[in-house]
Amino acid sequence: MADAAVRDAAMSESVPPAPRASTADWIAVAAGALGALMATLDISITNSALPQIQGEIGATGTEGTWISTGYLMSEIVMIPLAAWLTRVFGLRNFLLTNSALFIGFSMMCGWSHTLPVMIVGRIGQGFTGGAMIPTGQTIIRTRLPLSQLPVGMTVFGLIVLLGPLLGPVVGGWLAENISWSWCFFINLPVCLALITLLVVGLAPDRPHWEAFFKADWLGIAGLAAGLSSLTVVLEEGQRERWFESSMIVALTWVSLAGMALIALSQITAKKPILRLSLMRNPRYASVIVIVFAVGAGLYGISYLLPQFLSLVAGYNAQQSGSIMLLSGLPAFLMMPILPRVLGKMDFRVLVVSGLLLFTLSCMLDISLTAQSVGHDFVWSQLVRGTAQVLAMMPLNQASMAAVAREESGDAAGLYNMARNLGGSVGLAIIGTLIDRRETFHTAMLRESISANSLIGQERVASGAAYWFAQTGDMAYSQLRSLGQIAAQIQQQSMVITYSETFWVLGIALAACVPLALLLKKPQPGAKASSAGH
Repeated sequence: MADAAVRDAAMSESVPPAPRASTADWIAVAAGALGALMATLDISITNSALPQIQGEIGATGTEGTWISTGYLMSEIVMIPLAAWLTRVFGLRNFLLTNSALFIGFSMMCGWSHTLPVMIVGRIGQGFTGGAMIPTGQTIIRTRLPLSQLPVGMTVFGLIVLLGPLLGPVVGGWLAENISWSWCFFINLPVCLALITLLVVGLAPDRPHWEAFFKADWLGIAGLAAGLSSLTVVLEEGQRERWFESSMIVALTWVSLAGMALIALSQITAKKPILRLSLMRNPRYASVIVIVFAVGAGLYGISYLLPQFLSLVAGYNAQQSGSIMLLSGLPAFLMMPILPRVLGKMDFRVLVVSGLLLFTLSCMLDISLTAQSVGHDFVWSQLVRGTAQVLAMMPLNQASMAAVAREESGDAAGLYNMARNLGGSVGLAIIGTLIDRRETFHTAMLRESISANSLIGQERVASGAAYWFAQTGDMAYSQLRSLGQIAAQIQQQSMVITYSETFWVLGIALAACVPLALLLKKPQPGAKASSAGH
């Protein structure tokens, strides 16, 4: 018995303790998370303040859309380039430089008084901010041991989800109470805090210029031309009436040429800038397909709800933002238990549950009326927030767990690019759907309320009588009455269209459920699969 006890004690002493992250590691993780928050916040922080910005710099409504499009266009190009640039300059040097440049471009935007200067500043913000998202994910994957990875990826995932929700609220409050310029000036203290964390948390590194000169320049050129053009086509296509516009036609050809260069670089380059070979790993490929689809749904809902509240309910940016923030509440409530859930539950169960709840949240919003206001969306937003956590958190972790540690930079770039591209595609489809269906419903309602309609005649007569009592001018009163009916037709067609769009989104998200069955939960301590390499 004594020998057995001694032998057991010796065996227990021979088992090394599980590795734990150091203080410096957690500081680096905090830096990566703060950088991601800043980048995701700036995607949408100008949305609420856009009318004030356009008035200040003398831009029309159509021109003002480039303030958002410029950021998205450059961000989506930088995201897949971040892994290569990190290898060239070193992680610490790259992030410190990006943080300093982000401050400079933010100041340029805040001080700008013309549209060209604003667009240049936003493009610069997109390039430098876009690097923060995949590098933050890479820091977590490389600095935390597998046992603590769920905690790091949970924090990162929550920030990526909450950044776009906080953006319109913060931007709207700053524009209403201080100045629209502070939508950009607020980045100064945040970036200074980020620089401090980077200096403390990341060890100095040296550039590897040979990686710069041996780069896949064919793929880089294709990536820059293809993705930037594709983003502009998707963002501006509906406003420009798609292929009726010579600009959209030209950019479509440029995008196709860029994609051809990317495909060619996969064959000719020793280390392609976009590691599409990672898609031969079925575990990773399933994550990318799902996150593309879920990204389309997430961006679509974040566009639909504020539009409805603004156009139908008459809410301002701050009021709409408070309703949007409800979806962030479940994330905060679930934060303490989420790492344990991610570590113990099958990813497929979590993602399927999230997708089904997404579908339910959309179906809760298909019975909208012209009287629907913010409190009518409380339950759907809470269900939606729970769905976001259950769907996106496992996907975030599964994308990193499916690849080897040295591949994490390329994998993070492809993952975030897929989410953003999915969002752009989703918004383009939704914009087209809303425009076409609203036109259809308006025509149908006008046809049903014709001059020969008894109900229509009664409404015109009662409206004219009311205005005649106010003004004493019958011709003017009849015009006002007809105008009221036209406005009601427009409002009702909008309500029907938004209800239909929520239904379509719900069906699209439900269709992603079979894809979630391809996911596999990584085994603790198991080496990530590198299939296809």
